[in-house]
Amino acid sequence: MALALLCQSGRTRAETPAPTETSYFSTRAVLAAFFPKSERVTYRTLVLDPPLRARLRQRLGYAPARDRYTIFVAQTQGKADGYAVIDDEVGLHQPITFATRLSTRGIIERVEIMVYREPRGDEVRDARFRKQFEGKTAQAPLRLDRDIDAVSGATISSASTAVAVRRAAVLVDELTAEASTLASTANAPLTAAPAGLGATPRRTTVSR
Repeated sequence: MALALLCQSGRTRAETPAPTETSYFSTRAVLAAFFPKSERVTYRTLVLDPPLRARLRQRLGYAPARDRYTIFVAQTQGKADGYAVIDDEVGLHQPITFATRLSTRGIIERVEIMVYREPRGDEVRDARFRKQFEGKTAQAPLRLDRDIDAVSGATISSASTAVAVRRAAVLVDELTAEASTLASTANAPLTAAPAGLGATPRRTTVSR
């Protein structure tokens, strides 16, 4: 009986995927890849006050998990070159860290997987899958198997990517809804990092 239980326990452990984590970009590296010609990269903290949280819930179809989000702003000679959002979305078991670059008009230009923590499903890193998001905006629903084709064998990770990318587009859309939001920003070079995001500077907080 003891031997049978031991064997059964061994099979259970073997069948449970071991925790894994593969990092492809640090925060500094992904921002450098996104904005190679920009003079500097700063960031804004978008605080979700009750009106904004309610608006995001309506636009996204769910309540955002965080109370605030960081939006990176690339600039040259005082003008914005583009935006980036680094955010997590849960895959099958673990969060996947995504980076999304958007133009000054809020058009998605590039999507990268920064950290993948599942034992399988990382086919979402395939360039053909990620390219589907390019050219889309916050107005695109990005529905899986309708607007975006899922990767075979990585359906859940594909869905997580679509959710994270659309949230990034909507957050940037909210931040840039009023031109004065960014026009009044005092810029600082990329030097330090907000908590948990690697290497980026502390910026002002925006509450709308």
